Amino acid sequence: MTSARAQTSARALCEWGGAGIEALRDRVAVLVIVDVLSFSTAVDVAVSRGAAVIPFPLGDPDAARAAADRAGAVLAMPRRAEGGQFSLSPASLATLAEGTRLLLPSPNGSRLSLGGDATPVLAGCLRNATAVAGVARRIAGTGAIGVIPAGERWPDGSLRPAIEDLIGAGAILHALDLPLSPEALVAREAFRSAGAGLADLLRASMSGQELIGRDFPQDVEYAVATDVSLTVPMLRDGAYRAVAPS
Repeated sequence: MTSARAQTSARALCEWGGAGIEALRDRVAVLVIVDVLSFSTAVDVAVSRGAAVIPFPLGDPDAARAAADRAGAVLAMPRRAEGGQFSLSPASLATLAEGTRLLLPSPNGSRLSLGGDATPVLAGCLRNATAVAGVARRIAGTGAIGVIPAGERWPDGSLRPAIEDLIGAGAILHALDLPLSPEALVAREAFRSAGAGLADLLRASMSGQELIGRDFPQDVEYAVATDVSLTVPMLRDGAYRAVAPS
């Protein structure tokens, strides 16, 4: 029997969050996780400096500490931790030393990264949109590409679609230049319609305002920079590492 993945021709699909990964992972040749504020942006910054980033679901500090010890990794701390520790804040990773192994707990991007099973997983954001699109096309060949905007969470745990992830996914879909599913087409047009106002739009978004209100405006500035990075983080052996751009 021919698999669903083999039957799917070269095109791009887009679905939200964990349910989106479940819907697409057996139909596509590669998945791109897009969590602009801030997981994918943090991964781009860290991997650009020669680090390896181990995704880990947020919620159990003791389990995270034990996992970091087993992996010989530095454990990223909450953004508010004292002492200048590395965290999910992209700005905190700007001095990360080459060769560092960083275990990075996050509520969305890390959890989604671990949901790809055997399907190759890339981390994409506005910073590396074109570079990620090139590698995704190289990996997929004639197969389909799944782009997954992560979204945020409402207090009850349900998905809150986040415009920064919709626009970030749209930037990658724009660069892919492939036939698009209707959902992917809407994401691409969101990116195109943002135009020169993209940065201001993301600063004014709910997620952007949350970070600015918590005194992390620099993290938003890292995230809104578009196509400033050639780094393509790919999940291999449990960690994101850079692969050569196409």
